[in-house]
Amino acid sequence: MKTKIGFFDFAGCEGCQLTVMNLEEQLLQVLQLVEIVEFRELHSGSAEQIDIAFVEGSICRPGDRERLLEIRRRSDILIALGSCADNGGVNALGSDRTPEVLRQEVYGADLPHLYTETPHALSKLVKVDYRIPGCPIDGQEFLAILQALLLKQQPELPGFAVCVECKLAEYPCSFDYGQVCMGPITRAGCRAICIDGGTHCRGCRGLIDNPRTSPYHRILEEHGLTVEEILEQYRTFNVNERPA
Repeated sequence: MKTKIGFFDFAGCEGCQLTVMNLEEQLLQVLQLVEIVEFRELHSGSAEQIDIAFVEGSICRPGDRERLLEIRRRSDILIALGSCADNGGVNALGSDRTPEVLRQEVYGADLPHLYTETPHALSKLVKVDYRIPGCPIDGQEFLAILQALLLKQQPELPGFAVCVECKLAEYPCSFDYGQVCMGPITRAGCRAICIDGGTHCRGCRGLIDNPRTSPYHRILEEHGLTVEEILEQYRTFNVNERPA
């Protein structure tokens, strides 16, 4: 029997699911090994039991908690798909405000049927077995992790920083252009795509394990950057994570 997989979305742009669909020919090859039993963007089917559930988006709306718990109950493996599901992502920027204040600031009125709590990651409510970071995710990394699971292997994420990928590709350092870059403490795996595109790393893949922040502080001092400048970039995707 084929492995049954499902895709689910909560508060987010659904860009990670779109990345999966954009795999096109590669996705068709994957379908020879798996059966997509739930994927709202593709069809309206459902299943009582799912082998692997990929869940995108943060939790903040009425009914989100109950729905996530129900997905967890009928899934053998649950994977946080993308930054919003993994660490709250951009949505978590509202964590310093109450839901009432958020609704007033965003919509100009208190609409209680929208946000009932401040956005947070899936792991705040359920056990997350694996994660695929990024905003959006990297399609090739998605395929690699799915392949590992189908082979009954342990999926692994890079344990080094984006700076390593930058140096290997010989990209110019963003700091030399006066930009605050999160590359020194952000998990690699994106092939430094933002730096390749002429901008800087904003940390969408989350922190590397045990980040060494002392060298980072020295980089900031050398380039005349303040703590507040780096925190402004840091909060974009990692407001729920605390660096050492």
